Amino acid sequence: MISLTSPVRTRAHDWPAGAKLAGLCLGTMVLFLMSDARLHLAALVAVLGLYALPGAVFLRDGLRKLWMLWPFVLVVALFHLVDGSVLAGAVIIMRLITAVALANLVTMTTRLTDMIAVVHWLGAPLRRMGLRTRPLEVAMALVIRMTPVLLDKGTALTQSWRARSPRRPNWRIVLPFTLLALDDADHISDALRARGGLVTPED
Repeated sequence: MISLTSPVRTRAHDWPAGAKLAGLCLGTMVLFLMSDARLHLAALVAVLGLYALPGAVFLRDGLRKLWMLWPFVLVVALFHLVDGSVLAGAVIIMRLITAVALANLVTMTTRLTDMIAVVHWLGAPLRRMGLRTRPLEVAMALVIRMTPVLLDKGTALTQSWRARSPRRPNWRIVLPFTLLALDDADHISDALRARGGLVTPED
């Protein structure tokens, strides 16, 4: 698997993964406790400033990853425009973008293995109770890694349709996209099985 970590080296790359994930949880909680639109705007600008600090390449890469939010932003904006609660909609949109941007920032500056190591550490009490945490760790790693892969494949599928037909793709790409996802899942399950599955020496 290709790492999601940004190739642009930043100071945050050297920070402990546990500290960054704890800060992400705390920051997200603060965002949901705030209701003032001005505070949300300040938080959004501050996070975008963090993206800009390492340079233009890091900023462009981060913004490209955030672009996937546009359908959700559009739906929320249209709903609150119709509902007449524009300010509440703006707060929700800024909260959404800021929270995902923070999570994306952590992902870009933290190796996937380090994040899974934190989950493994947190699962120690469950293992002492006789529960296996390996499936949870692998599932989290797959979700983090495969979500952008599937988004890229969906984008490529949409572009291929538009290159061959004047009609909009809409629901017509759902079946081929589902087949692509199932094919990826089949390959991943084969790879996991070839490496011993989800069994670890401690099991």
